[in-house]
Amino acid sequence: MSVYSVKGKGWRYDFILDGGRYSSSWFDTKAEARDAEAWRREEIKNPTPEPGPAPVLETTPTAMDFLELVNLRLDHVKAYNSKRHYTDHFYMAKRWIGEWGKLSWEEVSRDQIQNYLLRRAKVSPYTANKDLRYLRALFNFGVIRNWISENPTRSLSFFPVEKRLKYIRPQADVLKVIAAADPDTQDYLWSIKETMARVGEINRLTWTDVNLEERYVVLYTRKKKGGHLTPRKVPMTQKLFAVLSRRYRGRDEKKPWVFWQRHWDKKKKEWVEGPYQDRKSIMKTLCQNAKVRYFRFHALRHLGASILDRANVNVGSIQRILGHENRATTEIYLHSIGNAEREAMNVFERVG
Repeated sequence: MSVYSVKGKGWRYDFILDGGRYSSSWFDTKAEARDAEAWRREEIKNPTPEPGPAPVLETTPTAMDFLELVNLRLDHVKAYNSKRHYTDHFYMAKRWIGEWGKLSWEEVSRDQIQNYLLRRAKVSPYTANKDLRYLRALFNFGVIRNWISENPTRSLSFFPVEKRLKYIRPQADVLKVIAAADPDTQDYLWSIKETMARVGEINRLTWTDVNLEERYVVLYTRKKKGGHLTPRKVPMTQKLFAVLSRRYRGRDEKKPWVFWQRHWDKKKKEWVEGPYQDRKSIMKTLCQNAKVRYFRFHALRHLGASILDRANVNVGSIQRILGHENRATTEIYLHSIGNAEREAMNVFERVG
C-alpha cells in the first residue's frame, strides 16, 4: 500500500516510480494523502503539469519508521511471492510491530533483536531461526533500496537445531486415508500423491494444464528466485490418467478448475465459486477416521520422493518432478538407504 497511517502522527504516502522513492507526511486524512500522491505522480511523469493542487512540501525523513519498512516489505512480498509466503510474513510482522512498531528502524538495535530471538527460541530453535531469516530479509530489503543504511541482524547467528530423519508415512496409511475420503476428496488426494505436487499447485490446476492425449500435467509454483510463477511438466501415472479422464468427462464446462468449491465469503457476504484454498482441517478428520497417525498433505510428496529414491531413480529426475531449484532441497526429502550404501556395508562385513 502506498498510502497508510502511523498511529499518533497521521497519514503519509510512499511509493516507488521509475527507480526513485517518493514520500511525504503528515496528512490529516487518507483522502488528502491520496490526492497529494496523485499530484506527485503526475508531476514526475509530466515535469510541466497543468495547474492543479498546490504541491505539498515533500520531506525525506532522516530515519524511516520501522512500521513503514515492514509495510513496504509486506507490499513487495504480496506482489512477488506466494500467498503462503505472504501469510507467513504477515503473522511474523504483527509480532515485530508489537515489539518495535513505535520506533524508527535505527532504534531497533542488534541487542533488542537478539533478546526477541531468545524468547522465540523458547518455542523452538526452528521458530527463532525462521524469525531471523525473515528479519534479515526485511532489513536487506531496505538496504538494497537505499532506504536504510545497515542491517542490524547481520552479525546474529542462527540457533543450533537437532536434525532428525523425518518420519515417512507408510504407503498403507496413505491408502487408508484416501479410502476414508469422499469421492471428490479421493480424486484430490490421488492427484497430489501421483504428481508429488505441492497443495497450491493442485489447487490452481486448470483443465488447460491437463493434456490427456500426451498424458502430462503442467504444475506452476512460485517457489523460485524472483517469485516468478514457473511451470513444469509432470507425466501422468495410469492412476492419475484414470482420475483426470473421469473428472474431465463429468466437468462443468463453465468452471476452468480441476478442483473447485462453492463457499460463503464473509467479506462479500455472498456465495462464491473458485478453486480450492487451504484444506488443512480435512486431513485431521480423515486420519482420525482411518485410525492412522496424523499427517498433512505434504507427507504425500515426501512419500513419493522416497519411493522413487528406493527404486534408484536418479536425484536429478526426482528434483525435476518435485520442482526444486536446488538439488540440496531434494536430498532433504530422500531418507532411504540406497543399494550403494548396503553394498558398501556388505563389503565391510566380508573383509572386516
